[in-house]
Amino acid sequence: MIYPLPAAMISCGKSEEEYNIFTVAWIGTICSDPAMCYISVRPSRHSYDIIKRNGEFVINLTNEKLAYATDWCGVRSGRDYNKFKEMKLTPMKTQVIDSVLIEESPLSIECKVKQIIPLGSHDMFIAEVVNVLADEQYMEKETGAFKLSDAQLMAYSHGAYYKMGEKIGKFGWSVQKKK
Repeated sequence: MIYPLPAAMISCGKSEEEYNIFTVAWIGTICSDPAMCYISVRPSRHSYDIIKRNGEFVINLTNEKLAYATDWCGVRSGRDYNKFKEMKLTPMKTQVIDSVLIEESPLSIECKVKQIIPLGSHDMFIAEVVNVLADEQYMEKETGAFKLSDAQLMAYSHGAYYKMGEKIGKFGWSVQKKK
């Protein structure tokens, strides 16, 4: 019961005919050097075979503007729908891998699969992060940091989507010297 989780749209496919989007909440960072992450996917999902065959996928973070599309892409199959067209999302070729990202996403993470671990109902795709693309409007000019509050990212918990809250502290603030 580790909640909340990010609600991310995963895009995959090398050619326009196989482009697909599906929604994942079982996702996370597992290493910083090299940068690595994971997604857990049911083998019955349409995108499972696409990712396994191509060895690549993109994590597209979602925000309040993408909430409807995020849910819709999670409950409809790419076997039956062209999700980019149905949700009026723009497919954009990636820069490092041979795949596709969602242009409307505030932040897209290009991933190359390193290992697949069968776990039961889901298989875990462990991947190296090979490129990150962020919408410039959400980048802090001076520090280069991604402005989470401006991006209005959303989270998933127990079958519901939530807005992200406001900042309440920063790393190390609990032990920071008082002035």
